[in-house]
Amino acid sequence: MGEQHAVKFPQEVLDEYAALGIDLPALFSAGDLGERMDIRILEASADRVVATMPVKGNTQPYGLLHGGASAVLAETLGSIGAMMHGGINKIAVGVDLNCTHHRGARTGIVTGVATPVHRGRSTTTFEIVITDEQDKRICTARLTCLLRDVDQSAGTATETPAGA
Repeated sequence: MGEQHAVKFPQEVLDEYAALGIDLPALFSAGDLGERMDIRILEASADRVVATMPVKGNTQPYGLLHGGASAVLAETLGSIGAMMHGGINKIAVGVDLNCTHHRGARTGIVTGVATPVHRGRSTTTFEIVITDEQDKRICTARLTCLLRDVDQSAGTATETPAGA
């Protein structure tokens, strides 16, 4: 854990954030929880977000990948996709996450791929498919995020009514 790896971002997005002095890979990382779970973001755009996570260290008492670990991976990927869609003037806040667990995994690495189902002005919904190393589906999740306006003077989010 903690070793550096390169995330693939669209160059125009990197340039937009760099002009504001923002380190995009750090901003759209998996965060502290993602670090503890060893989530590795490989690719990030509004059209597709890809990451991996080891099964080891993320299991429940029976030795299977914990459903909550799959949920953390799914919410991380969907949130990054929502933030990429919202751009520099929006903050994505998860409002609904559901996960269907199809099969267990005991070893190896799982890969999550998030793709948009809906990208609006105030909400986004992403489907996240998590597969094992044999490309067998472990979990299917759907995340809806509210896109809140950033208060430019304070650097924080302000309330944005749904459907606005």
